[in-house]
Amino acid sequence: MDRWVALLRGVNVGGATVAMADLRRLVADLGHHDVKTYLRSGNVVFGSTVRDAEALARGVERAIADELGLTVPVLVRSGRELAAVAGGNPYADREDDPTRLLVVFLATAPAKSAVAALTVPDGENVAFTVTGREIYLHYPDGGYGRSTFATKLEKQLGVVTTTRNWRSVRALTELTAS
Repeated sequence: MDRWVALLRGVNVGGATVAMADLRRLVADLGHHDVKTYLRSGNVVFGSTVRDAEALARGVERAIADELGLTVPVLVRSGRELAAVAGGNPYADREDDPTRLLVVFLATAPAKSAVAALTVPDGENVAFTVTGREIYLHYPDGGYGRSTFATKLEKQLGVVTTTRNWRSVRALTELTAS
């Protein structure tokens, strides 16, 4: 059985409200095992014999829609994929404050032309690296909460996104490894 993490976009942070107990129950009712949530922002780790991330994501999305009446985008990564993300952050050795490091998870890899067109707005101090279906962000001066760069990525790239801070990425990596 593989370990997976489902990342829900916009849950309990200005979007849809989903109780984590309900989320655990919904995922368990889909036949998945050892279901755990992390924080209250739509992170659920589980074991499953299903090996298709897209099928897992669609299943969780349908369950939330059918049982809670909410439309919530869900992105799924395997434990191995998440470990690679955690081990591949080009900014991790430059920053001790995990709130200044973020990972934007993408539903699909963006078009190269869309990536090439990304520019940081004047007045924002952010470094970014796009690697496959993730974007690593480094805000050396803080300021993610005021960043227009991060909030416009989904529209600029034309793919569904959800963002997690470095502390959450590391914690979810540990949960998928256990």
